[in-house]
Amino acid sequence: MSLTPDTPDRRILVVDDEPNIVDVITMALRFHEFEVESAADGKEALEKVTRFRPDLIVLDVMMPGLDGFEVAKRLGELRTGTPILFLTARDTTDDKVRGLTIGGDDYMTKPFSIEELLARIRVILKRTAEQGDEDQGPLHFLDLELDDETREVFRDSNPIDLTDTEFRLLRYLMSNPRRALTRSQILDHVWDYDFAGDARVLETYVSYLRKKLDAFGPGLIFTVRGVGYALREPRG
Repeated sequence: MSLTPDTPDRRILVVDDEPNIVDVITMALRFHEFEVESAADGKEALEKVTRFRPDLIVLDVMMPGLDGFEVAKRLGELRTGTPILFLTARDTTDDKVRGLTIGGDDYMTKPFSIEELLARIRVILKRTAEQGDEDQGPLHFLDLELDDETREVFRDSNPIDLTDTEFRLLRYLMSNPRRALTRSQILDHVWDYDFAGDARVLETYVSYLRKKLDAFGPGLIFTVRGVGYALREPRG
């Protein structure tokens, strides 16, 4: 599947309780031929995801009722697989780590430029399309199985519940077994851009993924000192 530069007919849901921001983003997206709907709070956002079935959600964090983090968490539980781009005034590293850990695909802070927002939206949609083209059945490594079609992961026949980003991280590792992958390679492939030195984002994801996999067997994800990480046979 290939996307044109302006990705016509792709559906974007804009979720923010500030009408001015919604209007600016909506106008820009429609100018570039996206189909757009908006929601002013988390509850409305969840309702519109079911009805509108967006290809991507631009999601604020600080909203009345359900905040953006809770919305992302609930979408993860529903296994919608819808990519999420957080757009928020909350700019601490802890907030960024939390947002990306619970299923966000990207994280932008306000104030923002429309040009950068559009660029990041296109990158996420392009990656989503390419991953769809690459789906070629289950991946296996020792007792670990990952199925792209069903979005399921098993270790020694035990199901493992992963967030969408954890799934992409594991998929990249399993697509490159035993290979020492640099931190930059992983960031570029899983998130498509460098987190400007926020190494904690990747470290946090690796830690969570290790914990989930290691619950059913010896460790498979190894730190390669001075390089990054590798999926390898257990030591000993």
